[in-house]
Amino acid sequence: MSDSLEAVEPVAPGPTNPGTPFDREAVFGPPVDEGEIERRVRALDASVQSKDEAVADLLAIVACLDLTSLGGDESITRIRELCAAARRPLPDPLVEGLGPAARGVHAAAVCIHTRHVALAAAELAGSGIPVAAVGGGFPAALDDLALRVADVGRALEAGAREIDLVIRRELALAGAWEELYRELRELRRASGSARLKVILAAGDLPDLASVARAGRVALMAGADFLKTSTGRDRTGATLAMGIVMARAVAAYRDETGVAAGLKPAGGIGTTHQALGWRTLVKEELGSHWLRPERFRIGASALLANVVRELEDHIPGVR
Repeated sequence: MSDSLEAVEPVAPGPTNPGTPFDREAVFGPPVDEGEIERRVRALDASVQSKDEAVADLLAIVACLDLTSLGGDESITRIRELCAAARRPLPDPLVEGLGPAARGVHAAAVCIHTRHVALAAAELAGSGIPVAAVGGGFPAALDDLALRVADVGRALEAGAREIDLVIRRELALAGAWEELYRELRELRRASGSARLKVILAAGDLPDLASVARAGRVALMAGADFLKTSTGRDRTGATLAMGIVMARAVAAYRDETGVAAGLKPAGGIGTTHQALGWRTLVKEELGSHWLRPERFRIGASALLANVVRELEDHIPGVR
């Protein structure tokens, strides 16, 4: 029986996922079969041969990239360079060599700390590329909820159109799913019409069942995307995490009609890895998920590797 803690109020016009009441039974089911997931991971990995992939698949990876710089030591020059790379991620000779398919390709977003949002928003003005801010006490969510809500508000005022925020891990580790839901509902409301990506910090959770439960709670609370990692977790994004999270997204779609997205981040640096994630999303959710509205990859080092791979398709470009 559903344990409804609150009537879900509209958070603001525009969010993809308005959320649902908390449902304890949905949090704990269905069970996660780790053996079956391990077999799926092996099959996915074996199916990806990056050197043989089509140019279209590699260009699609570029279009789904959230170019990210979260080291904490970013200069104004670094932020400007990141925004320029988002606008024009492919070198001109490569674009000319690839032809019409490569023209107009740009990154999906630029993901940075709040203090640089205003600068990035100005640099990206007119491009259609949103600024994503890591808000809500990133990367550990240790501040009081009121401070995390205020942090989200500052990011929006500075020009962020997407918010990437992490769950409070201690709540997931303690199994305090109702409290986690309530916190995320407040942060969903604070995010207004911005796209909300909830980071599960999956590499710091004890098992895949916990990842599944955290993802289900985040979706109920109004997450537009489930994101794997902060980049500082003990373990980066793995395909096993991705399968569990994709299945949570699929179940939520079946129950509510809402199509949330998936964003792997943390340790994804090769085209082989990126193509593995594309294959995962296609097989678990469908090819119509393979667009920036529903699939992102949080990485910056990956771009250089994709460019090199694309150059291999065009003799004489290097």
